[in-house]
Amino acid sequence: MRPAKGALAECEDAFAASAGLFAAACAELAAPQAAVMTHAQLEDLLGARMREVTRQLFQDHLTLRARDEARREEVVDAAGVGRSRIERGRRRLLATVFGKVTVVRIAYRGIGVGDLHPADAVLNLPDGMHSHGLARLAAIESARGSFADACERINAHTGSGIGHRQVQELAVGAAADIDAFYDALVPAPCTDITPLILSVDGKGVVIRPEALREDTAKAAAAKGGNAMKTRLASGEKHGRKRMATLGAVYDAEPAPRTVDDIIADPDRHDAGHGAAPERRQGPKARSKWLCGSVSDTAAQVVAAVFDQAEYRDPAHRRPWVVLVDGARHQIDLIKAEARQRGVDVHIIVDLIHVLEYLWRAAWCLHEGGDASAENWVARHARVLLGGGVQQTAAALEAAARTAGLRGAQRKGIDEAVNYLTGKAEHLRYDTALERGWPIATGIIEGACRHLVKDRLDITGARWGLSGAEAVLKLRAVRANGDFDTYWTWHQQQEFIRNHQTHYRDQFIPTA
Repeated sequence: MRPAKGALAECEDAFAASAGLFAAACAELAAPQAAVMTHAQLEDLLGARMREVTRQLFQDHLTLRARDEARREEVVDAAGVGRSRIERGRRRLLATVFGKVTVVRIAYRGIGVGDLHPADAVLNLPDGMHSHGLARLAAIESARGSFADACERINAHTGSGIGHRQVQELAVGAAADIDAFYDALVPAPCTDITPLILSVDGKGVVIRPEALREDTAKAAAAKGGNAMKTRLASGEKHGRKRMATLGAVYDAEPAPRTVDDIIADPDRHDAGHGAAPERRQGPKARSKWLCGSVSDTAAQVVAAVFDQAEYRDPAHRRPWVVLVDGARHQIDLIKAEARQRGVDVHIIVDLIHVLEYLWRAAWCLHEGGDASAENWVARHARVLLGGGVQQTAAALEAAARTAGLRGAQRKGIDEAVNYLTGKAEHLRYDTALERGWPIATGIIEGACRHLVKDRLDITGARWGLSGAEAVLKLRAVRANGDFDTYWTWHQQQEFIRNHQTHYRDQFIPTA
């Protein structure tokens, strides 16, 4: 149905300014000068002209809203105080992805109380000047690269003229609801036999002095500060990093394996017994959830990981498997949290870390570059995978004695033996393989690289606490594949915070 002529004329009048800009752009494209432009020049021209047309369309629509805004009969704030007077024409700036526009609306006023603007609630305007669209871009681009690069990309895309500090502040605000979002998220259902995998790790982040933890700051002060003012001296690391703790929780259907699926028998292969059998794949991670924090302690992150696990298995019916790199502090925190919640956990030390100790032992008995060291490591690793922790430790001790190694010569073997005996209860790989559990920390190791190293550890970065925390959380929510869902939820929380809670019974009056 065609609009009535009166309505069409009214529409044309309301959007006359944007229509005029569009007509001018059409005339510019029809002019002889445009006929000799390259396609790149046309792209630049249209990009600039259409951005302004779109900005003006936005402005014209806001002007139309302001013209048609009717007075609300009763506007009462959350404290029950009414607003009996109004002021028309109250203005505020809004920086959008198309450029700056002016919002004009009715202000509802009272004596000794702040003004209320119900029209702002209808638009879900932000608390500050920058739109949710700009905040979304700041969140995405800040999570990808430096704040300076994010600022450059946003301005190239929008022409908004936003500054470096504003981008950082928008990113911090964008991450404000991530923890609450995951608290409210309903996990995917799983059967009771599906293992629930938890993992925790840490990674240092170069931080500005005022954001260091108290113990680290004291240690730095005791050393007299950095030797150089503008850069680290050779080998200088202490007093400059704050530990970011990361956690992961995921589901993984059982995938039973044998020792041969992990490490092939070198003696069978060397004897020429034909091609090795095809190896069965380990359990695949699904419904992966990552978290991380620079401001929270390791204990708080471990608690958050257990919170997420309990959302998925509140009755503790599933097997809980915790993968760690062997750090005693992490294991102690995990055990304490498990005791507090009354849940049985199976702690497994990452196989790759254990193999590193076997390699150190190997170089005590082999010359550098000796190819036979690989088979030596494989044989002992296979015994270890079969449940022979004490057998492996005894074999290393015997090898050191047979070779007549003493003192520093056997350091690698001593370290390996101490590690194996000290972590024996967490090296039951035979049980893990039989039950189809993972035995490596690839998920959390990858998270440390992706969430921290690839962004927070870029050359020259020195972080403030709020910026590092926001970027780490934003990278985690993006890695989880939840950003779009989170952003919709975040906008709703912004509406509640900035508007709904300001009115009686959280009811925003209509005209």
